Amino acid sequence: MLKEFREFAMRGSVVDMAVGIIIGAAFGAIVKSLVDDVLMPPIGLLLGQVDFSNLFAVLREGATAGPYVSLAAAKAAGAVTINYGLFINSIISFVIVAFAVFMLIRSLNRLRKAELPPAPATRDCPHCCTAIPVAATRCPNCTSQL
Repeated sequence: MLKEFREFAMRGSVVDMAVGIIIGAAFGAIVKSLVDDVLMPPIGLLLGQVDFSNLFAVLREGATAGPYVSLAAAKAAGAVTINYGLFINSIISFVIVAFAVFMLIRSLNRLRKAELPPAPATRDCPHCCTAIPVAATRCPNCTSQL
């Protein structure tokens, strides 16, 4: 059983899938940084100094009463919160990743060669117009030389 598992794990498709998952996780980290550190600060500035990662709604106050200045302060106080700002960041990250994957697949499809149709197996006899094999040297219907 161990030998079978080793053969399964070392198949090309399993190794390719593992490499894809690792690269996908690294790409996800890059996109998260892009959203959190590059895109959201200017968007927050345009919307009036709003930091999306600090948008939350308090469901139940913690040990110390609110209002809480930041999400970190609310969590430190033990408050139960709905973190819709982090959810907005996640949606933006997803849209960027989905668009990047779409562009990658689109470019791969363009690079893929268009499959040529198979060569015809028959041709028409120029004398009687019946279908004959391509390799034929004489028409089986009208017996004319081709």
